[in-house]
Amino acid sequence: MKAGWVLRPALYALLLAMVLRPAWFAPLLAPLAPQGGPVIYERASLLSLTLSQLGLVALASGCATVVAVGLAIFVTRKAGAGFLPLSRMLANIGQTFPPVAVLALAVPAMGFGAGPTLVALFLYGLLPIFDNAVTGLQNLPSVTMEAARGIGLSPRQRLISVELPLAAPVILTGVRLSVVIALGTATIGSTVAARTLGEVIIAGLLTNNTAFVVQGGVITGLLALLIHDGLMLAEKRLRR
Repeated sequence: MKAGWVLRPALYALLLAMVLRPAWFAPLLAPLAPQGGPVIYERASLLSLTLSQLGLVALASGCATVVAVGLAIFVTRKAGAGFLPLSRMLANIGQTFPPVAVLALAVPAMGFGAGPTLVALFLYGLLPIFDNAVTGLQNLPSVTMEAARGIGLSPRQRLISVELPLAAPVILTGVRLSVVIALGTATIGSTVAARTLGEVIIAGLLTNNTAFVVQGGVITGLLALLIHDGLMLAEKRLRR
């Protein structure tokens, strides 16, 4: 536990340093850069690329959460129970098609930029949230649900005051998985001109500059690790 409280601030400090003061790492990255080539990526601000990627992930994951939880609520009611297989199939579309294929299909309709990336991240994030939401809503304590009915709560009141709060930790687990997947997947958005840290990685691959690849990869990895950790802490608090 103590090690976690020491490691967490260290990782935050490392992330901030890499984003705000990348020149500090030039001596470490210099051996990875081609001879005479640039060591630090300077075509765009690493801070702006990081914030742009976080914004894309937050928007796509937020929309996926709303849609997936809404579908889960619908199929766990009597009126919508018959639509569970269809809803699961729809939620599985994003996992069936690779994000690259979704980007390729979305570009002709939406053009280059953030739009196709948002569509790919949204579709790719639906299934983990939907499955966890259905599991959480279908496995509520029967004693608690009977007590809620016994005190005269309406179905809507039970949903808002009892079911969703009890299912929240399980739903948040799905959101956590979805967000972490989206953070890594978002980097491919740079292939269609979305502003993400993939721009740094792609530039490194095209110029055979491993230093660029390391910068983009490490920052993305730190973001995923720290957000995963933050959502884990939120889950633990909700479970209490």
